[in-house]
Amino acid sequence: MEKFLWGGATAANQYEGAYDISGRGLSNVDLLPSGEKRSDVAKGILDPKDLPADSIYPAREAVGGYYHYKEDIALMAEMGFEVYRFSISWSRIFPHGDEIKTNEAGLKYYDQVIAECLKHQIEPLVTISHFDVPQGLIEKYGSWRDRRLVDFYLRYCETLFKRYRGKVRYWLTFNEINMVLHLPYLAAGITFRPNEDPLEVCYTVAHHELVASAKAVSLAHMIDPANKVGCMLAAGCIYPNTPDPKDSWQVVEEERKSYFFTDVQVRGYYPGYAKAMFAKKQLKIPIEPGDAAILQAGVVDFISLSYYNSRVLGEATKENTAGNVFSSLKNPYLKASEWGWQIDPLGFRITLNQIYDRYQKPLFVVENGLGATDVLEDDQIKDDYRITYLRDHIDALQKSRYEDGVEIWGYTTWGCIDLISASTGELKKRYGMVYVDLDENGHGSGKRLRKKSFYWYQDWIKQQK
Repeated sequence: MEKFLWGGATAANQYEGAYDISGRGLSNVDLLPSGEKRSDVAKGILDPKDLPADSIYPAREAVGGYYHYKEDIALMAEMGFEVYRFSISWSRIFPHGDEIKTNEAGLKYYDQVIAECLKHQIEPLVTISHFDVPQGLIEKYGSWRDRRLVDFYLRYCETLFKRYRGKVRYWLTFNEINMVLHLPYLAAGITFRPNEDPLEVCYTVAHHELVASAKAVSLAHMIDPANKVGCMLAAGCIYPNTPDPKDSWQVVEEERKSYFFTDVQVRGYYPGYAKAMFAKKQLKIPIEPGDAAILQAGVVDFISLSYYNSRVLGEATKENTAGNVFSSLKNPYLKASEWGWQIDPLGFRITLNQIYDRYQKPLFVVENGLGATDVLEDDQIKDDYRITYLRDHIDALQKSRYEDGVEIWGYTTWGCIDLISASTGELKKRYGMVYVDLDENGHGSGKRLRKKSFYWYQDWIKQQK
């Protein structure tokens, strides 16, 4: 990789909206409500079918990116973006997921998005599945429980790889693949059934996704040897709460829940600790003859990751931080965001070093940012808190590159424009450097406004060129 790429990131289900336009089918996140029931649905505890009739589904209209993409990409170009990470909506291409024939209207939309990026000399970085399963596959097959989803996913991948050959060079197979263990419905469309072992279901889903990812890597390389395919991990270092060895061991066990996925995707085989855990817990994972060869043949070219905060774990369980998918004790040495995320730029450097030391594969930071309530005053957003967060984390990134020798291909902030939050379904939890005049109920003009952080990032990228 000859040139470091600066840019930003979005996801179809948090950005596009237009959920029923031009033949698109429903996907899992279209059935995730805002409000107090969202968490239980995301965790696979509550079936979306049992939600009240007046539930609000913020992903369905999101921030209208489907209609505003030209304006938004122009704003990215104005900031100086060299890369734009976005996802393709699976159900825009295959409305039910198991069709043979593609939805041409959906493909034409992404033709235009990619053409717009290339017009502005912005490299597309495409997430193939970003918390995205067509509802048809959930209802008919039980989502990724069923091995047949591997073939449906591969058909989808083949469509994209062939259509965008020579236009898209960077691909991610599954966004934050480790989240299936924490938010199985959000991550993989899984609602637990009565008498199911949730852990067995999650690792069955994981196996099917790992096989699908490996096959996708091999397919991408076959269709175009210039393709670079990465995995994507929700990352963040974990500190033991005390010097008690039990706390340190808890950290090891917790880290394995995440590194299990990258161990397979980067090394091409199941780690010993995973096999031992399956045996100890008597989990029946449907590993088929030939799967080992598939995993070995389909190792990724690079590791992409999200980083927002670090965690603290120990025998004590009190004072868990709020607003976070992963459990953590409070760290008295760190400040927290208004959603309880513990802000730790040095932890970012530690995380990058840990992952690179473990794998010696190039990294790509594809999510990093601060969710905050932005106040509009005189048509301006003075988000100095976001500038501080980004500046401190980019400083940690640069130290990782230049002082620690970590190979990193690029950095995309999350999200470069305000989006619906995946964890809370809120729009008031804003990440962007571009303000969108909407709320999570769809009220507002939809107008885009440059925040103070927009000009800061623009200036930063200019300095790097």
